[in-house]
Amino acid sequence: MDFAPSTRAAELTATMRTFLDEHVLPAEDEYERFRAERRGTAAEHDLPPVVHRLKDTARGLGLWNLFLPSVSGLTNVDYAQVAEITGWSPNMAPEALNCGAPDTGNMETLHLFGTEAQKEQWLTPLLEGEIRSAFAMTEPQVASSDATNIETSIVRDGDDYVINGRKWWISGTADPRCAIFIVMGKTDPDGPRHTQQSMVLVPRDTPGLEVVRHLPVFGYQDQHGHSELRFTDVRVPVTNLLGEEGGGFAIAQARLGPGRIHHCMRLIGMAERAIDLMVRRATERVAFGKPLSEQGVVREQIAESRIEVEQARLLVLKTAWLIDQHGARGAATEIAAIKVIAPRMACRIIDRAIQVHGGAGVSDDTPLAGFYASARTLRLADGPDEVHLRTVARQELGRHGEVAARTRPATA
Repeated sequence: MDFAPSTRAAELTATMRTFLDEHVLPAEDEYERFRAERRGTAAEHDLPPVVHRLKDTARGLGLWNLFLPSVSGLTNVDYAQVAEITGWSPNMAPEALNCGAPDTGNMETLHLFGTEAQKEQWLTPLLEGEIRSAFAMTEPQVASSDATNIETSIVRDGDDYVINGRKWWISGTADPRCAIFIVMGKTDPDGPRHTQQSMVLVPRDTPGLEVVRHLPVFGYQDQHGHSELRFTDVRVPVTNLLGEEGGGFAIAQARLGPGRIHHCMRLIGMAERAIDLMVRRATERVAFGKPLSEQGVVREQIAESRIEVEQARLLVLKTAWLIDQHGARGAATEIAAIKVIAPRMACRIIDRAIQVHGGAGVSDDTPLAGFYASARTLRLADGPDEVHLRTVARQELGRHGEVAARTRPATA
């Protein structure tokens, strides 16, 4: 396995690091002031203008749509180096590169399964950063960790589909730029379990689509938001079908694989920044007559954090390499594994950094509390830990069974 980035990727990574240090991190205070001034108002989820400026700068530097190999020419191993750096400022850096969730997954889905007309209408403006999008799968009344449970109905009526149901934790919906929803529902509730579902494209202004409320995460309302939706006799033309009827479950699996590894790449960057903040605090803060960095318990926390982030990075890079070599199917076990370890690792390291900061760590004077809310959410988003552990266990038990069958002595 070779995790070394290509020459172009190494150059982009260096450019990204400079962009982060010289443009993104200095702009964080302006971003937070803009949002604080509008908190609790109708403009709470407006995009701070500083992000538009960052997007212009990023495009000029060639840091645009790097997540999509067919557009950027980068491998997943290459992109991992850049994506990690964006995790240092997760509210701004990914979007500045047009590489933020859920748009990346939606763009990949449209790229793979959209018709030419769908791509022209929705994928092109998404790639240009002119609009945003949402992926509506999770529902409040069922365990959506099993996507076959979803109850939203999609019924054919002549040349239209009629959609009825509820969704929640639909990321990106609060942003007024969110113009299109990829909605998963059942077109054949009596069919085989994994072909009951389909996906349709629903424009935001379609009658019957209601944004019920925006859901906070540990009290935080991020700029893009996470929302509850209600679909009441929502009617769209059959040409809005994504892929084919009955293909919704397969499309969901294709979409979630790359999205999961991108989250993990950014989580490593988030953990790295938490370590950076922890070390700075430990060297500057004095307790019991000496800096915290000279206290044995703090040194242990720093050491454990360094070890854990390096372990996670290696498995993420291995997974990226496997995807490059064999596709997402060839890395299914590793994708499941990193989706467990990366958020857990980030939560542990951020928690240690909070502890070293004391009261400042749970305030908004540092990004750590917001980091923790984000990292902890990712133990649920794109499938909870338990689902991914189930996948890893199933693969391991299957492998063990195969070995046992090969080595079992023949009976007389």
